[in-house]
Amino acid sequence: MRLLLLLVAICVGFVGTGRNAEAQNYPWCAYLGTGFDSTNCGFTTFQQCMETMRGIGGFCMENNTYQPSAGLHPLTRFQRRFSY
Repeated sequence: MRLLLLLVAICVGFVGTGRNAEAQNYPWCAYLGTGFDSTNCGFTTFQQCMETMRGIGGFCMENNTYQPSAGLHPLTRFQRRFSY
């Protein structure tokens, strides 16, 4: 019985020291339906969002709360290149 309690205490300790859950931070959001009834902001590209929305009935917009991480990240917009 004591062994079982010890194992439970160890498991609770490991679970309690885990990382906190963080909200998704991606640049594109899918809005399902005709309005903003259901939202999924888990897309890295516009094309990925549109492929998911195909046949479901919804639309994609840029995530206005998106903040890129400090590390390396892919470009989410096209950059203009000028030739001189």
